[in-house]
Amino acid sequence: MPTTQANFSLLLTHVIPFALVAFRLAGVFVVAPMLASVATPMKFKALLVAGLAAAVYPMVTRDAVMPRIADITDAVPLILSETLIGFVVGAVASIPLLSLEMSGVIAGQQMGFGLARVYNPEADFDTDILGQLLYYVAMGVFVTAGGLEALVGCVADSFMNIPIGGFRPGAAPLDAFVGALSSGLELALRVSAPVSGVVLLIVILLGVIGKTMPQINIMTVGYAIKIVAGLGAIVFALQSIQAAAGDEALEITRGIVNWTKSVVVTP
Repeated sequence: MPTTQANFSLLLTHVIPFALVAFRLAGVFVVAPMLASVATPMKFKALLVAGLAAAVYPMVTRDAVMPRIADITDAVPLILSETLIGFVVGAVASIPLLSLEMSGVIAGQQMGFGLARVYNPEADFDTDILGQLLYYVAMGVFVTAGGLEALVGCVADSFMNIPIGGFRPGAAPLDAFVGALSSGLELALRVSAPVSGVVLLIVILLGVIGKTMPQINIMTVGYAIKIVAGLGAIVFALQSIQAAAGDEALEITRGIVNWTKSVVVTP
């Protein structure tokens, strides 16, 4: 009987650290590409988080100083700080995909797809047809380049530099996040630039035709021409779009890894 109680007490000492490890991993599932999809059952996400936590927990050094928790009020700040680490990693990693979707929305508005809204099950909101197309292109590039493995591996490696309970909200990578947003906006404008240029030239050409040959119904003809020309520009630039999205995802992943290695832990 005493042996059973001793084993149970030893098991209880691992419950809180294991839960904090699980919360850090669960933060990735809030906004990370694919992992945060509403199409994925919540039970599957919970089971995957528990499995990843069971695999990562032995990596946490035994001689690490575990936080002391007297009551539930001491656990809440630790849970929030651990979840924030995974949330930051997932949020920054999703910026390239959202940038491609934004470029599709910009191009679609100029082509005339503004009223053709569809539901995106990955992001859980309505989006433009072209934006959803480019979003799935970016997701394919992200998965093919090993983005999911790098994402989970980054959170797992963070335990080497950020021990459990050692992160403070003031150490959040605001500079890296703002830089990722700036580069994402630049990526969205670069991807939508070919369509914007083609549509602008077509609008100018149709304006000239409408002035010289008013018998032609420019509104009917121009709508179809803009769609065909815009889609053609995207098809011809698709390889460049994939390369740009891959480079952006790789650069942002490097920035997140560098952040996890440079965090100053507050004792």
